[in-house]
Amino acid sequence: MKRRADDLVVFLGPSLPAAEAHKLAPCTVLPPARQGDVWRALSLKPRALVLVDGVFEAQPSVWHHELLAAMEAGVAVFGGGSMGALRAAELAAHGMVGVGRIFGWYRDGVVVDDAEVALLHADAEHGWRPLTVPLVNVRHEAERARKARVLGRSGAQALVDAAAGLFYQERTWARIREAVGPAWSGPTLAAWDAWFAQGVEDLKRLDAIACIRSAAEFVSLSSPEAPATPGVRRNPSSLVRRRRLVEDVTRVGGRAVDSGRVLELLRSAPDAAAWAEAGLRRALLAGWVRSLGLTVTDEEIATEEAAWWKERGVRGSRREAFLAASGLDGPGLRQLCETRALERLALAQASRLLPDGPSWDEALASEARLGGQWEQAARALLTNDPDSDEAGGD
Repeated sequence: MKRRADDLVVFLGPSLPAAEAHKLAPCTVLPPARQGDVWRALSLKPRALVLVDGVFEAQPSVWHHELLAAMEAGVAVFGGGSMGALRAAELAAHGMVGVGRIFGWYRDGVVVDDAEVALLHADAEHGWRPLTVPLVNVRHEAERARKARVLGRSGAQALVDAAAGLFYQERTWARIREAVGPAWSGPTLAAWDAWFAQGVEDLKRLDAIACIRSAAEFVSLSSPEAPATPGVRRNPSSLVRRRRLVEDVTRVGGRAVDSGRVLELLRSAPDAAAWAEAGLRRALLAGWVRSLGLTVTDEEIATEEAAWWKERGVRGSRREAFLAASGLDGPGLRQLCETRALERLALAQASRLLPDGPSWDEALASEARLGGQWEQAARALLTNDPDSDEAGGD
């Protein structure tokens, strides 16, 4: 089975040009990740996702909950180079794979500030070209200069301190040299200039390459036919669930539609209130049943899922596309069917779940009285029974 470029999704910007990523492995390259972008990328059904670059400061950064959701869906998530290194260190305990020296520095506490990877760069039109130097690159060059005996311990630390004292949008090698000049002797400056002229290494670029290669190796070793293995299912907060509702995308025939727009359209539908109330009743009943320590079996969930597909009348060959157009995937459908099964359990055991709980007949009668069906049934019986004392009455 031929692998798809979408099997490996990479978020890249100033750390590495997209053209170089494509040479490393077949992949889909997306711009630096913003909040919500990882959720949206999951609609591409990747087997692995690489986070290298991400936005910050002016726009909300990629959220930890998005990366957790990707791992929960069975997607292998790799991080390195920049924002990815920071998030990988923060989420290593949850299964995110960190790659590279910068990740190691964050993991081991050598660096802690997210500003260590910050830099000013051009926009998409100019290929996200870096315009300033991130502090992690300065640390890397200070180490290399020490190993080459160009700088001593104090001289290397002075270089890092001088760079750290500059605002990231103004941190260029020329400005760094100017700032460190007073701390270095004449011979040190001369030795640095001669060594620097031979070229410096871009640590973020090196780590980005290593990260993409690691993810590509994972994809190449995993079976394309094998379904993704879901990770540990988590229960994100209501805030996270609501944010995903509006920031996700729904794919219809391969084309993406903002889920937030779908939700807006549904809100204006005549039956919107009835749909919402039905969903709330189901969620509340299921939550109550869970709080009592009751569960449903895999077989009960599978029965609900089979019934749902029968209600939809969708052929097996179209099911994956139908789920995508419904804003769902396999684990998402299973979760909804589990809720339906829990609701059914609550209804079937209603008389036992509360002291002197309601019976099925009581529930039927109360709903029919509220909905007017009781009155209609009573009148129908009178109409069909001419011998009744009330026959023909108004």
